[in-house]
Amino acid sequence: MRLLHTSDWHLGRAFHRVNMLGAQAEFIGHLVTTVRERGVDAVVVSGDVYDRAVPPLAAVELYDDALHRLADLGVPTVMISGNHDSARRLGVGAGLIGRAGIHLRTEPSACGTPVVLSDVHGDVAFYGLPYLEPALVKDEFGVEKAGHEAVLAAAMDRVRADLATRARGTRSVVLAHAFVAGGEVSDSERDITVGGVAAVPAGVFDGVDYAALGHLHGCQTITERVRYSGSPLPYSFSETDHRKTMWLVDLDADGSVTAERVDCPVPRALARIRGTLEELLADPGLARHEEAWVEATLTDPVRPAEPMARLTERFPHTLSLVFDPERAPDDPDVSYARRLAGRSDQEIAEDFVAHVRGAGPDEHEQAVLRDAFDAVRADEAVREVAR
Repeated sequence: MRLLHTSDWHLGRAFHRVNMLGAQAEFIGHLVTTVRERGVDAVVVSGDVYDRAVPPLAAVELYDDALHRLADLGVPTVMISGNHDSARRLGVGAGLIGRAGIHLRTEPSACGTPVVLSDVHGDVAFYGLPYLEPALVKDEFGVEKAGHEAVLAAAMDRVRADLATRARGTRSVVLAHAFVAGGEVSDSERDITVGGVAAVPAGVFDGVDYAALGHLHGCQTITERVRYSGSPLPYSFSETDHRKTMWLVDLDADGSVTAERVDCPVPRALARIRGTLEELLADPGLARHEEAWVEATLTDPVRPAEPMARLTERFPHTLSLVFDPERAPDDPDVSYARRLAGRSDQEIAEDFVAHVRGAGPDEHEQAVLRDAFDAVRADEAVREVAR
């Protein structure tokens, strides 16, 4: 059975101030063409279909168009909700839509109930594990402490239990939206840390033939059977070096996996350039970036006059301007943003405690801070679900 694995469409999202709806529509067209021309038997979409719980109308219309075009091909699609989606909204009409071959899996309680498709070699069971917010699903899965590994492991126990009841030789595919250890992050993914831990071990997916993951925006192979497709489009300059693709996966009769990357359309190249303003305007080596979307980091010791206006004369698609004067890290004039770069909310809070009282928090106090951040995250998740 040939699968096309994609995720993280983020319909409705912009890239800085650029509306990406046209590029997203081009990707949907490319997806449909790939399904038709490459003999795809099933499409799997591993979450974050939308960029937010209540997407703009234009994004909903594009999603509707995508579903109709996939259904018209007669190729089944299995789709789960991600941490950016409203599972309840995405799942509206799932029963009716399923009759057209578009199988939406947004309910945690249905993790152990697969979509079963068949080929000449027998059945393939597709299990959809939507994003499992630990604070919201821990009771459903009977885990004592809310954490990503605990709830995902419990969901996978249901998958394996169901699989054990099926005919010998039944192959299996799991769709999941999670951060798996070993994955490389970018700046455009929403933080899902709970209890100081975001990642779960890849071994949680043991026992299935292929795990089609969503959440991380870079296409990557965790193991031969556990892969991220990544987002089809870039949503931050941290993705400058990404090659945006989908996975074309062949699941053989014995459950063995072979996978090929299928490139996605590139609306415009990304470039990160760095130097003084005069260097960036004069360097002939930067000519290749003149039509790219550009993030420029200026290292001038004193902020130059009208830097954006001057940059856009050479790089008309400059979208981001960062000031990072060449200074020693302990220089008191180093910007607040630079001092905080790469630090988690927990680390910033702990540094604040140390600054105020002269000593950092002990283990108990660290746990209190961690619980507070987790409570805020859980409350935000509840509010988003209720919107």
